[in-house]
Amino acid sequence: MQTTELDPSLSAALQKAGADGLLLVIANKNYSSWSMRPWVAMTAFGIPFKELKILLRQADTANQIGRYSASGRLPILMVGETPIWDSLAICEYLAEQFPDLGMWPQDMLARATARSICAEMHSGFAALRSDMPMDIRAHKPGYGRTAGAQADIARVVEIWETCLSEFGHHQFLFGAFSIADAYFAPVVMRFRSYGVSLAPALQAYADRVQTHPAVARWMLEALAETEVLPD
Repeated sequence: MQTTELDPSLSAALQKAGADGLLLVIANKNYSSWSMRPWVAMTAFGIPFKELKILLRQADTANQIGRYSASGRLPILMVGETPIWDSLAICEYLAEQFPDLGMWPQDMLARATARSICAEMHSGFAALRSDMPMDIRAHKPGYGRTAGAQADIARVVEIWETCLSEFGHHQFLFGAFSIADAYFAPVVMRFRSYGVSLAPALQAYADRVQTHPAVARWMLEALAETEVLPD
């Protein structure tokens, strides 16, 4: 968590979140990039939540997800009896509930840019997703390097270079760790698994993301999983 001393109102809000029992329903940590994003964000900012993992590609996977949301997709944040079933919607809800945590950049233009790159990641990069799926346990240098994936990699590099130079002061994308970094953490995992070479400054950023306590914890727990998806 970034804040060392919390004001009383924020402490009370976080305690209420714990008391209300925020439940984050996720998929396999080794494979689920969508689940990784809100989990890392909530962990990084010290938002208390309970975790429920539903394994992918099991006979009862759809039925289990259906207990929480009709969307049929993970992750899902249960706020009491109300489901929030999209990773970006979850992050936006949390940023609204805990504005003092600074989950988005404080500067208005930086915040707009952060939202833009998260929305782009949310709706784009189809080739990167399909040709280089997240598999934290994998080590396959050069795998999936199709023309489409290469174009997506080039766009990620452009985003990182722009944000680090204009807003990030060469630390995280917008200075302090934010939702934007949580959103691109699965890309860091892909680059690690498939041996994508980066310029030194961008590799240093990827290393900072990878060693962030929240990301490192997700990785450790992903590496401990034993389930294997055949495709």
